[in-house]
Amino acid sequence: METPITHTLQVHSLESFGTHDGPGIRFVIFLQGCKLKCQYCHNPDTIDTHGGTTYEIETLVDRAVKMKPYFGTTGGVTVSGGEPLLQAKALIPFFKRLKEEGIHTNIDTNGRILNHFTETLHDYADLVMLDIKHMTEEGFQKLVAAKNKEISFNYAAQREATGKPMWLRYVLIPGITNSPDLLHALGAHFKDYKTIEKIELQPYHKLGVHKWEALGWDYELKDARENTPEEIDRAVAVLQNYFKEVKVN
Repeated sequence: METPITHTLQVHSLESFGTHDGPGIRFVIFLQGCKLKCQYCHNPDTIDTHGGTTYEIETLVDRAVKMKPYFGTTGGVTVSGGEPLLQAKALIPFFKRLKEEGIHTNIDTNGRILNHFTETLHDYADLVMLDIKHMTEEGFQKLVAAKNKEISFNYAAQREATGKPMWLRYVLIPGITNSPDLLHALGAHFKDYKTIEKIELQPYHKLGVHKWEALGWDYELKDARENTPEEIDRAVAVLQNYFKEVKVN
């Protein structure tokens, strides 16, 4: 028997005028729930899969349509999280409706879920922004409290096969992810991809620490420091050997 279509999304929060979540001005929908627990997560309150507010898909479509004048030729809707692929089944009809309204669709994901729904979603996602966590299995497990980094790389290969645009995102943490060896490994893995338009570097910051404390969780990266401008410049210089565009957020 075919699985019934879901017409609601579990939403953590909404942002009306996002400017760092894809091209142009975006209506950003942060979904509730994630299977990773990244040590640097600045929205740890989105991790719990049982929280959030239930929104009807059509309610969100109506809100996006009202924002169309602000989107211009490049803006649109970005679904972030949490991890939006956990709700891929509901995102398919949501993105279908947005496409009917002529609205650009973007999904910001860690690519950790591979199934029929996540594969079908590529048909309706104009852009995928894929978060690459770490280039070694040991580093990945320590950083995100999960195993098998290859799932995200398999998702990237699946997106590449569609021929549709993709951006990469990578958090620079001194001593953990920001080393020449890791950056060269990142570049070498993706250098032959045709769909990657850019890679966005996210310099490490501690803006989410208070949220961890509010949840009563131990923030394990409390001793990590922020990158120096020189370290960021060196990371950019390495990655420019492999990608068309390297942007620092």
